[in-house]
Amino acid sequence: MEQHLHNILQKRKANNGFRQLKTENNCIDFCSNNYLGFSDKDWKIKSRKNGATGSRLISGHSAIFDRVEKQVATFHNTEAALIFNSGYDANLGFFSCIPQKGDTVIYDALCHASIRDGLRLGVANKFSFKHNNLVDLEKKIQQASGTIFVAIESIYSMDGDAAPLKEISEICKEYNAYLIVDEAHATGVFGKNGVGLYQELNITTFARIHTFSKALGCHGAAIVGSQNLKDYLINFARSFIYTTAMPEHSILCIQKVVEHLNTSTAEQEILHQKIALFQQNFKNEKLIHSKSPIQSIVIGGNKKTKEIATTLQEAGFDIRPILHPTVAEGSERIRVCLHTFNTDKEIITLCKKLTELL
Repeated sequence: MEQHLHNILQKRKANNGFRQLKTENNCIDFCSNNYLGFSDKDWKIKSRKNGATGSRLISGHSAIFDRVEKQVATFHNTEAALIFNSGYDANLGFFSCIPQKGDTVIYDALCHASIRDGLRLGVANKFSFKHNNLVDLEKKIQQASGTIFVAIESIYSMDGDAAPLKEISEICKEYNAYLIVDEAHATGVFGKNGVGLYQELNITTFARIHTFSKALGCHGAAIVGSQNLKDYLINFARSFIYTTAMPEHSILCIQKVVEHLNTSTAEQEILHQKIALFQQNFKNEKLIHSKSPIQSIVIGGNKKTKEIATTLQEAGFDIRPILHPTVAEGSERIRVCLHTFNTDKEIITLCKKLTELL
C-alpha cells in the first residue's frame, strides 16, 4: 500500500499538482478569505469552557446556541437557523439528507466540493448545469423527476462572479423547484449590513447557507430557513448529529460579529473601494469579471501558474496558485483576494507587478 500511495503522489508531483501545507510568511495577505479584517479584531470575548464536551444532542448544546441562532435568523430575515461546525459540514448534512430517492438535484457546474460530496452521500438523482447558464438549467429541470432542487452559490469561490439569482429564482418558481443558495462568499460583503445577495434581491429560497469563517472572520456556518427545516436537520443531518459541538467562544464570536454588522457598514464600504481600485489599476483580458473581493486571473497550466505565484510571493505578495484538479484543466489561475486592510499602495503595486508578469 505504501508503494501504491507513493506512486500516486509522484504522478501528482509530475503534473505540478502536488499540495503542501505552508506556514505563515511575512508577505502581504492577498489570499485569505478575511475580507473585512474581522479575524484580527479583538471582540473582548470571555467564555466559560474551552470545549463543548459533546455533540449538541448530548452535552454540547446551551442557551448561548439558542440565543445566537435566533439572532442569526433575525439578521437573515428567516424563521430559523441551525449552526454547523463549518460550511462543509452544513452542505454535507443538507444535501445528504434533504433530497430523497427519486428526487432530482440540479447544481451549478462550479458549485463547491462540499455540495458535491453531500450529493454523493445522498440517494437523489443529481445533474450539473453549465455555469450560470439559464438555458441549460431550464433544459435539465425539464428532464428532472420527483421533487426538484436547484443548488447554486451567490458568489463563486474560484471565479468570484455572481449567479443570476433573480432569473434562476423565476425559473425555479415556474417549475416548482426548491432553490438552495450558498452565500459563503457573499455574507458580510453584499446586501444591507452584509446579509448577502439573496435578501438584497428579495428572492425566494428553500434554504440558504451562510458561513461565518470568511468575511465574518469566525468559524462555523448556519443553514437558515423554516423551523421545519431546522427540526428535520437536527434529526437527520449526520454531520450535525455525530460531531462535537463548536466551543462557546466560537458561538460568542458569531454573536459579536452579527451585532457589529447590524450597526455598521464601514468595513463593507472600504472593501468595495478596494475592489474598485484594483479593477481601475489592472486591466487584462485574463481577469474574470467580478464585483466581489475575489479577482481571478486565468493563466492556464499548473507549471506556469505556479511559477507566476512564486514570483509574486518573492515580491512580497501572499498569493496562491489555484491548480487543476481544484479547477478544470486549462483554467488554472492566480486568485487575488482583496481586504479592507490592504493599503492603496499595496494594491497598486500588486497591479503593476501582475501587468508586468502577464
